[in-house]
Amino acid sequence: MPSKTLSIKVDDVSARKNTTEQQWRALTDRAGIEINGAHPWDMRINNPAAYDRIMVGRSLGLGESYMDGWWDSAELDEFFSRLFQIRIQDISLPKVTTAVQLLGAVFRNRQSLSRARQVAEQHYDLDNELFAAMLDPTFAYSCAYWRDAKNLHEAQLAKLDLICRKLELEPGMKLLDIGCGWGSFAWYAAQHYGVAVDGVTVSVEQQKYAQERCADLPVNILLRDYREIEGQYDRVVSVGMFEHVGKKNYRTFMRVMDRLLKPEGLALLHTIGENSASTTFDPWINKYIFPNGELPALQQITAAVENIFFIEDIQNFGPDYDKTLKAWDENFVAAWPRLEHRYDQRFYRMWRYYLNVCAASFRVRNLQLWQLVLGKQGQPRPTYIAPR
Repeated sequence: MPSKTLSIKVDDVSARKNTTEQQWRALTDRAGIEINGAHPWDMRINNPAAYDRIMVGRSLGLGESYMDGWWDSAELDEFFSRLFQIRIQDISLPKVTTAVQLLGAVFRNRQSLSRARQVAEQHYDLDNELFAAMLDPTFAYSCAYWRDAKNLHEAQLAKLDLICRKLELEPGMKLLDIGCGWGSFAWYAAQHYGVAVDGVTVSVEQQKYAQERCADLPVNILLRDYREIEGQYDRVVSVGMFEHVGKKNYRTFMRVMDRLLKPEGLALLHTIGENSASTTFDPWINKYIFPNGELPALQQITAAVENIFFIEDIQNFGPDYDKTLKAWDENFVAAWPRLEHRYDQRFYRMWRYYLNVCAASFRVRNLQLWQLVLGKQGQPRPTYIAPR
């Protein structure tokens, strides 16, 4: 009897593995990806248990099995691009995960004031040497503007200057930078446009670095949540921070900007966005990269600004983020020999997975990058002309 029971269990496990392998192969076949094939975007299976892990865990299983070395692809970005083109993201969450996320969206504010520092502690407070190696000399950790740029540094400088021109900055103005990061925009605006800047971050490491780089400029870096800021400003800018605000706080964010902005002021919002509003999020990205992150849809932004601001201008250059992320990935790989004493191989694989899955999302237009210029109600339209 024991041997018969064992035989049945083994057979069940074998049948399940065959089923998950067949299911995954059916998906990769549709995407033009061959298992253990010769194309650089093909998937090499190092551990057959990966099939079970992927089909049961979906997004989390795919990411964690890659981190553990269970599979490889020489061109991760193209691998993901092909999967996204068959809309694999539509089956990326198990039903129980979707249900939990839906309940959380209703009953919990994932971006409350008490939870605001979680993303800083897990992501932005990582060793500055990592970001220095990956980013360009401006230390800008957001989408670059590649319209006339030949390399990442030129593209980041072009982005910073584009924002300054859209905000019509003039010497003597006072500007608030919400989510200032390592101070790239605060430094650029103060250095090149003669404005005084208050930068706000929830990251201790970012605050230290930004204070040092802006020590000789009229720049003040505050370790504070945006909801705690007081004062009056000629201009307010937020670059790559709105992704951490959350739908329950979008209206609050706009009211805070309205409260802080002088009647004749202008604001600019630079944010990643999704094509449609969603109550779910990618569990791998949430667990390993950006806890509590939430991407807005354009309709959610327009609803949040209603009767508070006019949308004076909107520009989408989402494809530029593909190039930006790939440039970061190249820098990270090149710098790894001098970083690996600080991090292990699992971190290396995690970071490359993050950069390439995001690059692919922008490449196939699942994600967008918007810049919105917001004007106060009742004020005349700005005179700038945004280049296209």
